Amino acid sequence: MITKIHVNQHIIRSNTKNGENNPPFTVKTYKGNTKAYEVSFDGPCKVVYSPDKPLSCGAKVWIETEAEVSCDTGGNNA
Repeated sequence: MITKIHVNQHIIRSNTKNGENNPPFTVKTYKGNTKAYEVSFDGPCKVVYSPDKPLSCGAKVWIETEAEVSCDTGGNNA
C-alpha cells in the first residue's frame, strides 16, 4: 500500500495566525486520511514534486512510501 505524506501549509499559517496547534501533516492512503503532528516510517521513500499533477487536496510536494507508517495524533507538541 502506498502512503503519501504532505505538510499542509494552510494549517501552519492558520496555527500561527490564530495561536492554535492543529496537526500540520496529512497521511493519505486508499483507506483515508490521518492528521498528525509527527510521522515516522522505517523503509525506503521518495519525495515527489508534481506541479502539473498535484494531489486532490492541491499538494504539489509529498513523500511516498510503502513502508509501515506510524503517526502521532496526540497533539502534545507545542
